[in-house]
Amino acid sequence: MGAMQASDLSTLGHQVIWASFALSFVFGAIAQKTHFCTMGAVSDIVNMGDWTRLRQWALAVAVGMIGFGLLAYLGQIDPGKSLYFSKRWMWLSAALGGTLFGIGMVLASGCGSKTLVRIGSGSLKSVVVFLVMGVSGFATMKGVTAVLRDKTVDLVGVDMPGGAGIAQLVAGMWGLSAAQSGLACSLVLGVGLCIWALAGKSFVRGENLLAGVGLGLVLTAMWWVSGHLGHLEEHPETLEEAYLATNSGRMEAMSFVAPIAYTLDWVMFFSDKSKLITLGIASVLGVLVGSFFSAVMGKTFRWESFGGNEDVANHLAGGVLMGVGGVTAMGCTIGQGLSGLSTLSLTSIVAVAGILAGAVLGLKYQMWRLEQSI
Repeated sequence: MGAMQASDLSTLGHQVIWASFALSFVFGAIAQKTHFCTMGAVSDIVNMGDWTRLRQWALAVAVGMIGFGLLAYLGQIDPGKSLYFSKRWMWLSAALGGTLFGIGMVLASGCGSKTLVRIGSGSLKSVVVFLVMGVSGFATMKGVTAVLRDKTVDLVGVDMPGGAGIAQLVAGMWGLSAAQSGLACSLVLGVGLCIWALAGKSFVRGENLLAGVGLGLVLTAMWWVSGHLGHLEEHPETLEEAYLATNSGRMEAMSFVAPIAYTLDWVMFFSDKSKLITLGIASVLGVLVGSFFSAVMGKTFRWESFGGNEDVANHLAGGVLMGVGGVTAMGCTIGQGLSGLSTLSLTSIVAVAGILAGAVLGLKYQMWRLEQSI
């Protein structure tokens, strides 16, 4: 392979990085402007009976699900090469990790993506959560808690030779091709979610549609960037199939636990030439800059700090639980809740159920603490 080919490879990698940054910038700006937040959605339901923000989330999932299905059917991406495709259903890791993450995001005033959005809006509390979540997440990937995870919950799972996903199950039962089954399932479930979201009283407003449709389209575009633009059938150096600028070596989309850990690693070891900016790191930086831009333009940027010792303790504990739980569950409210669900992964479904259950537990704890203080 000549120098020109090496140069082309570098250029393509940079295109993936900048495209990921641009899409994440849009994601951060939209999330900040529309108050998109999974934890806030659960809180609105538990405390006020308001389902509006959960409908935003459902609409984003639906658009991303349909988008992923169409991209796969048209041959733009290979769903079997996504980060969320597996032939083993890791239900216990997803359930326990999701529950820990759900509790943590309540204590920390938001999930991984919301933490980045809040930093961009001026929250010093979220800076602390960012650092703690990054360290605990890295420890759960490669450190002390990684050993514990590997020797306990990760040992439990169900082997599914056809793939642990709804589309794979349907294909096996009905004798369909993977592409046909994926598109059919994506359309049925995606349209169903769209109908439910749009049926909400007073839901059809500009801000809600921007959150749901806008973020769903950003997710779809990210799948194309990683799975098509950054895909090499044969890497000139390894002679193997590759997905450029990913930490996993597989097709990735948005997620905000492991990428936050990788971002800290990149910052701390910047002089190490082997530490390169990846799609995940670019996504973290993009959301930070996008939310800051939106907050400044909307004149909503405000410095925010802790309200007392218990507030500090809650955010520290929340950061730890999100780092440990997010890595154990293999994703967060965006990683599993949007990206994972768009692939129809069974593990993602369990992880999201765990996150929602954990969030309810966390909110119940907060209400109990409030009652104790009166």
